[in-house]
Amino acid sequence: MRSVRGRVLATLLVLAAVAAGGWQLLPSNSGNDRPITVGTTDDVTSLDPAGAYDAGSWALYSNVFQSLLTFEPGGSEPVPDAAESCSFSDGGLHTYSCTLRKGVTFADGRAMTAADVKFSFDRIKKINSPVGPASLFSTLASVDAQGSTVTFHLSASDATFPFKVATGAGSIVDSARYPADALRTGSDVDGSGPYTLSSYTKGRTAVLAPNERYRGALGIGRPVELRYYKNAGALESAWNAHRVEVAGRQLPPRFLAGLSASDPDRRVFEADGSDTRNLYLDTRAGSPLHDPRVRRALAWLVDRDRLAATVYAGTVESLYSLIPAGITGHSTSFFDAYPGPDPTRAGRLLAAAGVSTPIRLTYGYARGSGAAAEEAAELKRQLETGGLFRVTVKGYEWTDFQKRWAAGRLDAYAVGWVADYPDPDTFAAPLVGTGSTMNTGYRNSHVDALILATRQTADRSRVSDDFRALQADVAADVPLIPLWQRKEYVVSTEDVGGGQYLSDGNGMFRLWRLTWI
Repeated sequence: MRSVRGRVLATLLVLAAVAAGGWQLLPSNSGNDRPITVGTTDDVTSLDPAGAYDAGSWALYSNVFQSLLTFEPGGSEPVPDAAESCSFSDGGLHTYSCTLRKGVTFADGRAMTAADVKFSFDRIKKINSPVGPASLFSTLASVDAQGSTVTFHLSASDATFPFKVATGAGSIVDSARYPADALRTGSDVDGSGPYTLSSYTKGRTAVLAPNERYRGALGIGRPVELRYYKNAGALESAWNAHRVEVAGRQLPPRFLAGLSASDPDRRVFEADGSDTRNLYLDTRAGSPLHDPRVRRALAWLVDRDRLAATVYAGTVESLYSLIPAGITGHSTSFFDAYPGPDPTRAGRLLAAAGVSTPIRLTYGYARGSGAAAEEAAELKRQLETGGLFRVTVKGYEWTDFQKRWAAGRLDAYAVGWVADYPDPDTFAAPLVGTGSTMNTGYRNSHVDALILATRQTADRSRVSDDFRALQADVAADVPLIPLWQRKEYVVSTEDVGGGQYLSDGNGMFRLWRLTWI
């Protein structure tokens, strides 16, 4: 990514100067009510917040739903949105209370109540969708609603709970329009966010209209039309054909590598991000990867630097840890254990395990996800070095891919991970904790104990040692192999402002910050 940073630095310096005074200092085409078109390859799994835990769905949720808390651009601490105030209320980290902001209504005008908030959290846990966000609220024991106050009772100390409330998992739905024990079907959405969903065609478009009733911390933006593309190449073609004014996740690596501050008619935005990609391994009994020595052998065969240089054209950086650079607790545990590709060491591990080679395994990926197909081909080549493994590669449509890993039907699979919130906990419990979202079957009591211990510390700067110890365990057990980390890139036309605020790696997609200029 450093190679790209040099090319766009001039643009970033201009943006920094503009941001200091605000985009409002530029001429504003305030009379233009035409929707700003935004292209993305991130698919939407479900329009119901109880049924999705993925970047594309949450990007939409952050615009049409409200949470009690939210994150400001670049912010590391949650701030009130639908809430007027929130705090731990028992002198510890077991009881968390929020008072609703006055005047908050759903888009149809019905006043939001504390009962709606309780309903929203209760149904996520009750529905417990296998591809939903219920795992984020593992410490949530119960919710009370009284007057305008909502009180969350936690089963264990959890300093990260406010961060989780501020994510898409904390989306508040209208209790009069959503079933309590099942996902809502159809294309209707009833929320209180800065936008209403005027129309939606799965896999194609989401038309968003400003919600004039919105009351919160975010602001009301211009009309927006989100356009969904099957793959990065299709998004690039749409950009080149001027069918979108803003292009974000995910443009092809070689397109990003070729960006230049001197290019006419476009603005280029680059932001530090915590977007990572890991190779997940099925650790269950019966899996060809059940023995940790077999998984360690795989770790000795991965060449991250070649992957970054070839498939991603230098737009990603090799990652050797569960927690990415820039996040508290980052380490180099996988570099310490497996500093470089070494088929000889891999062979010795397999000989010690007494397994017959080649070991046959299936590798799954989501079709249309960035350079996933090219990445799969390169990883197959690397993992088959020395004849120790035979890898069958299969690509799946995104929803089918999610269901397959949730059902434990893949031996190995690569998935990108966008941080839910700016804290190392988002890379721990969901990825390597018992019952994790990634469903590798991995269980380690010491890892679970470290996760619980870090949540008891309100000062997040003091949890580094525990997270480094956790990552050492993960490097020894290898339920996953970190591959790379990348920055956030957004490209817009010259007449669209606010692109620098659109995404900063915290899982939000701030469409309300886009404006005509």
